[in-house]
Amino acid sequence: MTAADLLAQARELLTEHPVVDGHNDLPWALRQQVRYDLGRRDIAGDQSAHLHTDIPRLRAGGVGAQFWSVYVRSDFAGDEAVSATLEQIDAVEQLIARYPRDLVRALTADDMEAARADGRIASLMGAEGGHSINNSLATLRALHQLGVRYMTLTHNDTIDWADSATDAPRHGGLADFGREVVREMNRIGMLVDLSHVAESTMRDAIAVSAAPVIFSHSSARAVCDHPRNVPDEVLAQLPANGGVAMATFVPKFILPAAVEWTLAADENLRAHGFHHLDTTPEAMALHRAFEAGRPRPVATAATVADHLDHMREVAGVDHIGIGGDFDGTAFTPAGLDDVSGYPNLIAELLHRGWSRADLAKLTWSNAVRALRDAEAVARDLQATRGPSNAVL
Repeated sequence: MTAADLLAQARELLTEHPVVDGHNDLPWALRQQVRYDLGRRDIAGDQSAHLHTDIPRLRAGGVGAQFWSVYVRSDFAGDEAVSATLEQIDAVEQLIARYPRDLVRALTADDMEAARADGRIASLMGAEGGHSINNSLATLRALHQLGVRYMTLTHNDTIDWADSATDAPRHGGLADFGREVVREMNRIGMLVDLSHVAESTMRDAIAVSAAPVIFSHSSARAVCDHPRNVPDEVLAQLPANGGVAMATFVPKFILPAAVEWTLAADENLRAHGFHHLDTTPEAMALHRAFEAGRPRPVATAATVADHLDHMREVAGVDHIGIGGDFDGTAFTPAGLDDVSGYPNLIAELLHRGWSRADLAKLTWSNAVRALRDAEAVARDLQATRGPSNAVL
């Protein structure tokens, strides 16, 4: 079968079983670039000069549901982090209101299925980092009321109740209040996201959680030894938990040769006064100048497929998904340059012998099922206990 045949099959499959993507940072990119002036970044048309994401490319990529990240940087603290998170939520609501023919607010698994039937892109939200709730379970509940359906327990920094994968540990995983956060997330029906957290935090959260956990954008540590990825011992726990690990496309997390290069490129940004996660045009110009003297190792769709092959082998096909991290990364793999690229990944997996049934689980069914299961757990828990008023 030719490459063109495989790509045509991939596109046909995605019309029936579209992608649920676990993580897209478009709201933060809009904040950085135009302070949410959607008229200056009208995603109804081609925004490829500025963004990885716009509606035509979402459609071309076969995206049927998107968890929009309402991320704020982890150096935001206290009420500043809460306010910025609310601004991010507001940005998503503005996007949904501005493009009602293409985007629709989704709060439940049933909403996701209804959006698919209606030919619109189900728009959900995920908060990226427990710093966003400022150690307040009431704030956690308020975010859920506003539509946030997962929270990543940490971002890059260890917080007062959970250890991060990329910072010094302080708690040996979850502190007691962190366990209460997980229990309260279970009670309200918010998915516990374990991307970015330390392995000890992963283990603690899975042990505490009565509902499926997710990794909204993490790949396999056995394939690329980066602390942001999921070790096999944790992947192997997902079948019992019901959780889903959603492979990311970020080159420094999936391609071993890219890890060292990215560390040097990030340091170059810091040396010029930029945050290492900055993707503004000025920061990207510095990256391009750095790359001119030190060529960047390039990942491909096959690199991502290597991770998915391994994750399927260890966790099982019912416990894997996709979380690209578009508009949250400076660089993307060849063939997965933006949100239009998902058919290239599906074509690669078809080439490797993945069945249509397995691909339908990867793209759509697994993520929808995890949210539905979390909703069921929440109904049961709400029948037996009320809101937690625990404090740190």
